[in-house]
Order: sequence, then structure tokens, then C-alpha cells
Amino acid sequence: MSLPPLAALRAFEAAARHLSFKKAATELAVTPTAISHQIRLLEETLGLRLFDRAPRQVQLTNAGQELFPVLRDGFHEFSRVIEHLKRRKAQRSLTVSVLPSFAAKWLLPRLPRFQVAHPDIHLSLHTSVDVVDLAANSVDAAIRYGAGPYPGLIVQPLFFEHFAPMASPVLNVQTPDDLRKTPLLHLKWLHSDAMTPTWARWFDAARIRDADLTMGLAFSDDTHAIQAAIAGHGVVLASFEMTVQERQSGLLEQPFGPQIRGYQYHLLHSGKGARQAEIQAFGEWVAAEIAHDKDR
Repeated sequence: MSLPPLAALRAFEAAARHLSFKKAATELAVTPTAISHQIRLLEETLGLRLFDRAPRQVQLTNAGQELFPVLRDGFHEFSRVIEHLKRRKAQRSLTVSVLPSFAAKWLLPRLPRFQVAHPDIHLSLHTSVDVVDLAANSVDAAIRYGAGPYPGLIVQPLFFEHFAPMASPVLNVQTPDDLRKTPLLHLKWLHSDAMTPTWARWFDAARIRDADLTMGLAFSDDTHAIQAAIAGHGVVLASFEMTVQERQSGLLEQPFGPQIRGYQYHLLHSGKGARQAEIQAFGEWVAAEIAHDKDR
């Protein structure tokens, strides 16, 4: 089945919405005579009268009233889809490699704010503990944790982590004496040096000499250690920055200090490629999030 000419349908929809050939002509940037001609063509094609014409006004007939909402909604949907396609074509992309724990605990809860701030940037996350070759262009940038160095890369320092004992409120750990009687949850670090946030280092900073560091479960993933602490299996030496949600919700509490400083997070990129503006926007947004955290 062939449809009437699109120009005739568009002229009818505008005239029906305004109930005025003159206003429809102004909207479509044509003459009132052209509108009248297109509507007459549509009426002849359909074999139906769509308007009752009076000297100073027009009214829809029953057929016109039936046709108008269908065309109105159809043209609205056409406009919506076309605008969506245009925005998608104009949307920029950015792929960032991040550690799984950083993605889960720090980045993902904040991503809606990035999307509000930069709706034109489509952000993709590559989560892996493996070091990605940024020169190979598989990703545009990376957030990495450690002292470095990162030769040949542009480095934006982000923030240091700080670690302290954290436990479920059900364990009722209130003092260092309580800590001595409670199992410790340990994290197995891939690399260890003087800055590694271990229980031995924390007890030394707290000047507690007689703690048993052998008891308790050990984990290779810090998110699993945090979940074990939430479940009440022991006290975890956890990152203050990565446990914001757990502490705010009351799942974990930091009963006492001190806090010891861990390594620093950095945003890295090669300084080359087509995504430099997107990388800069992402880096500025991360920095603003960090500043917001410090102000709270």
C-alpha cells in the first residue's frame, strides 16, 4: 500500500495542531497557499475531507480528528529517534583500564555523576590486574596503584590510600585489647615492600608488640577480605578510601587508629592518540571527586 506524500502529511499535521493554515505555513517556512495545496492533495488522495474551512478559521472533520493524533505521535517519534541517532554519532568514547577492586569500590558507584557531567563521552572499563600496554592502543588510559616508575607515560597522581582496622559491628571490637582476641583477615600482596599495608606494619605503627599475626584467613583479593569482615569472620586492615559505602551503611566500622598510608593511585596515558580531550576530561572529573571526598 502506497502512502500519501510526506510533504502533504507534514502540512496536515502542522495545520491540525495550530488549526491555522497561516501558522502552519510559518512553522514550515512556506506560504499558506502551499499548505492549502498540500492538504487538498492529501484529501484527494484519501478521498476524504479533513478540514471544515471557514473564512477566518478551520476545524477538523471527524476524519481529520482521527488522522491527526496518529501523525502527531508519528512525527514526534521520528524526531526523537533521529535526535538519538545524531547524538550517538557525535558521542565520543574512552576506554580506561582499572583494577577490579578500584572499579568495584571507588569508580562504579560514582559513574552516574561522570555520565551527568559528560553525557557525550561513552566510557568503557577494562578491568584487569595485568598491566596493559598503553602504547598498543588497546586502551586509552589506565589507573594504576603503586610507586611506579612509569617510564614513557604521562602520569597524573590521584590519591594515596590509608589503611586501618575495620570490623563488623557484631564483633564489638572497641579497643586494641579486643583486637588481640579477634581473628585477623590477611591480604596476600603480589609485591611487598616497606609501604605494603600489612598487619605487621600497622601493629608497629600502633606500638602493639604482643599480637598474634598467624591466626585468621588470608585472601588474594581485597574485596573478598572485606566481604569476610562484613560477615563477621574477623578484622580486616582495609582501605579507608575503598570502604566509604560499607562504613556509611554501617556494615563496617573503624573502631580506632592509627591509619597507615599505602601506595598512590595514578592516571596514566601515552600522551598520544585521538582521545586526549576525553582523557583530560576524565582526569579532571576524578580529581574533582577526590576533592569532594576531602571536603566531606
